[in-house]
Amino acid sequence: MNSSASSAVNGGVSFWYADDGLPAVREPLTGDASADVVIVGGGYTGLWTAYYLKKAAPFLRITVLEQKFCGYGASGRNGGWLYNGIAGRDRYARLHGHEAAVRLQKAMNDTVAEVVAVARAEGIDADIEQGGVLEVATTPAQLARLKAFHAQELAYGETDRELYGARRTAERIRVADAVGSTWTPHGARLHPVKLVKGLAAAVEALGVTIHESTPVTEIRPKHAVTPYGTVRAPYVLRCTEGFTAALKGQRRTWLPMNSSMIATEPLTGEQWAAIGWAGRETLGDLAHAYMYAQRTADGRIALGGRGVPYRFGSRTDNDGRTQEATIAALRDILTRFFPSLAGVRIEHAWSGVLGVPRDWCATVTLDRSTGLGWAGGYVGSGVATANLAARTLRDLVRQDSGQGGRTELTELPWVGHRVRKWEPEPLRWLGVQGMYATYRAADRRERRYPDTRSSRLARLADRVAGHH
Repeated sequence: MNSSASSAVNGGVSFWYADDGLPAVREPLTGDASADVVIVGGGYTGLWTAYYLKKAAPFLRITVLEQKFCGYGASGRNGGWLYNGIAGRDRYARLHGHEAAVRLQKAMNDTVAEVVAVARAEGIDADIEQGGVLEVATTPAQLARLKAFHAQELAYGETDRELYGARRTAERIRVADAVGSTWTPHGARLHPVKLVKGLAAAVEALGVTIHESTPVTEIRPKHAVTPYGTVRAPYVLRCTEGFTAALKGQRRTWLPMNSSMIATEPLTGEQWAAIGWAGRETLGDLAHAYMYAQRTADGRIALGGRGVPYRFGSRTDNDGRTQEATIAALRDILTRFFPSLAGVRIEHAWSGVLGVPRDWCATVTLDRSTGLGWAGGYVGSGVATANLAARTLRDLVRQDSGQGGRTELTELPWVGHRVRKWEPEPLRWLGVQGMYATYRAADRRERRYPDTRSSRLARLADRVAGHH
């Protein structure tokens, strides 16, 4: 088979859109307008927020403004991991106490089931398969980190998580050199684009107005400004994740971190028999520059990781085009995990950005004095987290408007969290490039010189990142 990276479709937003088709774009804003709530961003966070607000208060006039089309960003490019990971939990434990972080984790565990239930109720067929999440270790240092991670998850209340040795790991997925793994049932594989398309349709059916091809250039109290007019509303909610830096005054708020993916051709029955993966788990590892993968509904492997982690000046790409070196690096991960797939063809490659706050903590906030709210900073775990953030934004808006009081969600420790901005250029470019180069070097060193201790290079990169 031809295994050349150059034979792959490169960009075109993502494989998920190549598979399911680009949507017909909705009409842009045609002039000044008013609403009760205006939501900036038509990805998972914005659409879920519109969905839950409209379900709770059908009388609300809600407008969603999207610069391209719903799901153009991370919501249509991600790895299809619906799982219970959340960015910043350990920091929230230090700031607010262990029990507060346990409540946050329980809410995330429940969120996986919530997304599955709503998709079913709304008739959204997003190829959801609840196989859980399997995270593997392939070196002694990774195994030590995996055991520590597993123990930590148990300490945060995840009592149904399981720890496996090499044999039990291979019974699930036969990853070459895997020496152990940890599995949680709180995870599912899905088709990201089918979910975002179905969610957008459900939101419109409820009576929410969606304007696409409408970039918001500035957000200020009670105003969302676009080239075609301004939408005025008591509440303006920013749900822009990795594209936040493009807004006026937000250049250093969240860093647009780049992540890249490849999708193989459909594998044969014999190839799947050699690999296993009958449970359709999502698959990750304990490397410092980690990978993530799923077995797609049509029998491919979609696998991702960091390519070029960040573009100078917080720039974002247009259509997901990916460097050949990144495609080759992802292919190397694929064949290192599954040597029997050395000749498999890579049919698609793409990239997208996710939002990273300076302290790597996902947050939800509503400023009651201005009516401005925001949610995001998911650091790559946004498929489920966006749903929890949206339900939290709903409760905050209802509480502020007198339609509801405090809820379990409004009391979660990530609500109202503030963080300093990223450094100006060129410091943030140098810092991020150096950080990921160091992580990759640490992974290479751990593979070359087996040791149960994590590489000192990785510990240095963690300190530079403000990761812990």
